[in-house]
Amino acid sequence: MIIMKSEASKEEIASVVKEIKKYGLKADVSRGEYRTVIGLVGDERKIDFSHFATLPGVKEAVMVETPYKLISREYSRRFEEEGERREIPVGNVTIGGDDPVFIAGPCAIESREQLFKIAEGVKKAGAHILRGGIFKPRSSVHSFQGLGSNGREEAEEALKWLYEAGREFEMPVVTEVRGETQIDLVAEYVDIMQIGARNMYDQDLLANVARKQKPVLFKRHFGAGIDEFLSFAEYIAAEGNKDIILCERGILPVGKGKNYTRYTFDVAAVPVLQKETYLPVLADPSHATGRRDLIFNMSCAAIAAGASGLMVETHYNPSEALVDAQQMITPDELKEVIAACRRIHQLVARGPESIG
Repeated sequence: MIIMKSEASKEEIASVVKEIKKYGLKADVSRGEYRTVIGLVGDERKIDFSHFATLPGVKEAVMVETPYKLISREYSRRFEEEGERREIPVGNVTIGGDDPVFIAGPCAIESREQLFKIAEGVKKAGAHILRGGIFKPRSSVHSFQGLGSNGREEAEEALKWLYEAGREFEMPVVTEVRGETQIDLVAEYVDIMQIGARNMYDQDLLANVARKQKPVLFKRHFGAGIDEFLSFAEYIAAEGNKDIILCERGILPVGKGKNYTRYTFDVAAVPVLQKETYLPVLADPSHATGRRDLIFNMSCAAIAAGASGLMVETHYNPSEALVDAQQMITPDELKEVIAACRRIHQLVARGPESIG
């Protein structure tokens, strides 16, 4: 990264950006209250850092060692207050702010009636954002793939229902984008575009979704380490979109662990990610456990670990859901989760001395 002097002019900043582009790299310009920092995106072996240090208006040129440079705390500290978390406004909600945000709704949208009934329930329970799957990546080709699998017409109809439900109940909406052909259609109707765990490694999908300049909810692959997760989140940031919401949703269990939970909920990933990056981190206890009887406990654990919010699968009658019935809770149960999590958040926010 290139750190500009506090008195650097717009012309000097533009000159540095132009010089970066001469080497075939992109420039990420971040302006703080006191200084401007320019991140270099691309193969840095092409450039001579000592050359950039001598350009007019440049204070210093520094090598960031992590592979996820643009979303690292080391990068953000140069132009923001240390420890500050990025706040992402979405409609009437701010993700990463002082209060936890709760995303809830069905795993898969099955009908307009079903969606609106669930939306009303999660809103009353205290949820802020409505989720609903339309394009469902499934392990078995014989499983329900979501209404989006029936063609563009039905996919768009379901997206309209999601949009309308969000507006009626005053909640921003989020759904997953499963492939590049769906990007334009989904972007037209949703407030947040989700990249699911199975697509974490799809670089082209990440880049094209990022270019829509909408917030991206980015889920960790169940086999990915922290470094991989953040390195692929960097693909989104490299397109000029830093409104990235990281989501921990469980990793593959060791041995016979899958007999008890669907995945292993890596609760420690929440504070680790927050130490490595300034991006907000959510947790998805539904996919992490695969069991509705564990949602309350794991939700509380995630908030205690410092999560900026939760993503919880919710249905008025989980047993009749076509997808993931075993891991959904009811709106009444969601209300209990949210109430408990808010109390825990308030306790943790007051610091260790309040607990002692």
